[in-house]
Amino acid sequence: MKKIAVIVAGGSGRRMGNAVPKQFLLLKGKPVLWYTLDSFLRSYSDMQIILVLPDEYAAHGKEIAAMLNAAERITAIPGGNTRFHSVQKGLQSVKDDAVIFVHDGVRCMVSVPLIQRCYTQALEKGSAIPAVAATDSIRIINGVYHHVEDRQQVRIVQTPQTFLSSIILPAFTQEYDEAFTDEATVVEAYGTAVFLTEGEYDNIKITRPVDMVIAEKIIEDRSALEQS
Repeated sequence: MKKIAVIVAGGSGRRMGNAVPKQFLLLKGKPVLWYTLDSFLRSYSDMQIILVLPDEYAAHGKEIAAMLNAAERITAIPGGNTRFHSVQKGLQSVKDDAVIFVHDGVRCMVSVPLIQRCYTQALEKGSAIPAVAATDSIRIINGVYHHVEDRQQVRIVQTPQTFLSSIILPAFTQEYDEAFTDEATVVEAYGTAVFLTEGEYDNIKITRPVDMVIAEKIIEDRSALEQS
């Protein structure tokens, strides 16, 4: 089965307070996006990547692909106005049966075992949505009222959200709806159930400056583990 990763890296990174989008900020001397692409390339030798970028940063994407010696495995395309439309554009080039991963470009600490686990489950069940248990107390707000939710029943959803192409491609022929917060909600709106898989707490998304510090520590810990 073909393996195709749609890496969505079209954000502006306003919350980082930087002129440069967060996916291009340097982390241990390499762009954040480098780590994301590296994990997917290492997960399977036949992994192909569709990299969705802001139009004005297409050259940056090509530079990172060259750093990874993987220009032939990475195709960069311009994104859309929303995440939904960016993913939709990425999926338009998929013509054959495949397992499709959709991943946030700035979720740069994604591990090879997680990618492989998502692939295996997608083959078995049709989908794999990584998620981790909530560790904080949760309150649900309804107007001026709110109530405590049992956090044991709450899961924090991550990416790569992974599907058989026969499931995700038709789902993305729907009209856009503001209720679509991720690929799982798109597939569910089309009438197909999705299945969770165990995510990883290290699989953080770079959103604020402190996340860069956390990512650096994860890289250091992984490097020390590999050398031990």
